[in-house]
Amino acid sequence: MNLPFFIAARIAFSKKNSFSSIIIRIAIAAVALSVAVMIIASAMISGFKTEISKKIFGFWGHIHISSVITDSPTADATPIPDTLPFLDALRATRQVQFTIPGEIVGVETGSEQEAFTIGGIRHVQEFALKPGIIRSKTAMEGIVLKGVGTNYDWENLAPYLLEGSAPGTQDTSNAAGILLSRQTADRLQVGVGDKFIVYFVKDGAQARRLFQVSGIYKTGLEEYDRKFALCDIRQVQELLNWDSNQVAGYEVWLDDIRDLEVFNQYIYDEVIPPDLVSASIREKFPAIFEWLQLQDMNEVVILGLMLAVAIINMITALLVLVLEHSTMIGILKSLGERNVRIRRIFLYYAGVIMARGLFWGNVFGIGLSWLQYQFKFIRLNEADYYISYAPVRLELWTILGINIGALVIVLLFLLIPSLAVSKVSPLRAIQFR
Repeated sequence: MNLPFFIAARIAFSKKNSFSSIIIRIAIAAVALSVAVMIIASAMISGFKTEISKKIFGFWGHIHISSVITDSPTADATPIPDTLPFLDALRATRQVQFTIPGEIVGVETGSEQEAFTIGGIRHVQEFALKPGIIRSKTAMEGIVLKGVGTNYDWENLAPYLLEGSAPGTQDTSNAAGILLSRQTADRLQVGVGDKFIVYFVKDGAQARRLFQVSGIYKTGLEEYDRKFALCDIRQVQELLNWDSNQVAGYEVWLDDIRDLEVFNQYIYDEVIPPDLVSASIREKFPAIFEWLQLQDMNEVVILGLMLAVAIINMITALLVLVLEHSTMIGILKSLGERNVRIRRIFLYYAGVIMARGLFWGNVFGIGLSWLQYQFKFIRLNEADYYISYAPVRLELWTILGINIGALVIVLLFLLIPSLAVSKVSPLRAIQFR
């Protein structure tokens, strides 16, 4: 029989009311609160990163291939033929092999080892850009037309389509369709079916085209929503005096975002010719991704603070338990029980308290996260956070990591205050009784 565990279980599940019972309830509540906050914080930060990344990738893809990389889309790009030999091979690429530094238990050994990407290339689509000025009956607005072809994957933009439909790319009768952002449509006071004129510079002279609003989208990335409108790529090609087989570049979509840097380097080194360059979406929009990376630091701070709360409360509870059961400790010592085994009694008891706190922490943390996922009652300023509500993304391994990590770390910290058992004198403890 495991005597320390037996005694800890009898103490933990006894119905005796005492001063320590209040302290234990406070400790359970503190652990539950800490775990719930950690789960909710991790779920929200993961939700932020996932949803905002989806918005950016939904509009731009993962990797761009073009002849010129520029931070401003206002300059006309150098055309690229859409019949380049590498395109078919690129579309057929699945897993690629790459090397990573060899390491043992997290320490680099100086050697290299082979690895493979998680997925491959899912889709490749062409695009072309042309800046212009929209003029409606009530306002004027600068815009960049993003021309897309027949192979454009509209499924990525479908979650952000508020009204209407995508501009037609199959039928020439619908070539004048245009997809505007909600922000631009409101400023121009136009809706689905309305027509307006867009002015361009072509061959050093003014050119104008009539467009009809086919749909309205909103990603929430207002800085970019107000700049771009989507239309048939043939409209942009005609304005740029390009042939039908000339494009500004290609958007590459991956099966798994974790392969982004590997594929970007692979495409640049092994696939595209020297006169082309590739850039990942992280390189094109560094400000947003740096902001997302800051959320990782916020998560670490929150987890650290909540662990500190749980540790302090559990240390307090353990010391109170040792003080209240000093007579029991004295009797056990007088019977020849060792300090190590007596310490185990209180560590087992602390484990029971932690288990109760973890249970209720998971109930409240997962429950509140699920309610936010379903009803979105926590609202945000979309102009500041790129999304109108606090998104949540519950991940099984993250929840397990929080629970196991909290249990192990707190119990390790309790090893030090459990040394108070050795300070209890059997003679004084029994006399005090």
